Amino acid sequence: MIDVAQELAQAIVRDGEGATKFISVKVGGGATAEECRKVAYAIGHSPLVKTAFFASDPNLGRILAAIGYAGIDDLDAAGVRVWLGSGDQEVLVSEHGGRAASYREEDGSRIMKNAEITVRVDLGRGSAAATVWTCDFSYDYVKINADYRS
Repeated sequence: MIDVAQELAQAIVRDGEGATKFISVKVGGGATAEECRKVAYAIGHSPLVKTAFFASDPNLGRILAAIGYAGIDDLDAAGVRVWLGSGDQEVLVSEHGGRAASYREEDGSRIMKNAEITVRVDLGRGSAAATVWTCDFSYDYVKINADYRS
């Protein structure tokens, strides 16, 4: 049953207005599942993050800012790690409170060009986890939502 529900939920996201990319935001290492959900939703709902995905722009600042304003009061940024992935490729983009020493922007750009992308975050605080699915914001999203009045 859960597999069918997840498949249907993902189909709704994939069919989002003007969506060109499907993004899984997987947050782990949280003290609670609730704080993992807060971080995942902050990333997944951010218009700046969603437009960066549409542009295939590995803009780490937008992702890190979303983590920062998720509302986890005692979050230690130095313990947070972030990866971008697609298929069997995954790139560590942030650790120790900033850009990962091994990160190269061309690696992030290569990941961001895919139609299916995973943002994986480790909060470094515990073992709780949560996943949110979202899509990008495209020109068509703006056009579709600007062309009608509800």
